[in-house]
Amino acid sequence: MSVSVLVVDDQASFRAVMREVVAAARGFELAGEAASGDEALKFVQENAPQVVVVDKRLPDVSGIDICRVITAEHPDIVVVLCSVEDLDSQLAQECGAARAIHKQHLSPQLLADVWRTHRGCP
Repeated sequence: MSVSVLVVDDQASFRAVMREVVAAARGFELAGEAASGDEALKFVQENAPQVVVVDKRLPDVSGIDICRVITAEHPDIVVVLCSVEDLDSQLAQECGAARAIHKQHLSPQLLADVWRTHRGCP
């Protein structure tokens, strides 16, 4: 059984990179993509992915607010907040994200480690 992942970023190039990361992560599959916070929340309501990777800066709703909404309404979903800016772990805790990371650190191994730490092995 695969772990389903939703990728949320307004930049198509980053979503393409995340598709590759998810495809390379053993036991994970891309559930979908969203280019805005509103699209992400709608997708989560309709599809309940197991992991959401969300950019901190989105055109409509901040990734931080997306984390808060998702983790409040779906505490079983693992949310990873990412940015081109450095993020600290306190920010992740405050918004309910399992991890806050720099985009350049995204990798299949990181995805697997976050999942294993917060929900179990795929």
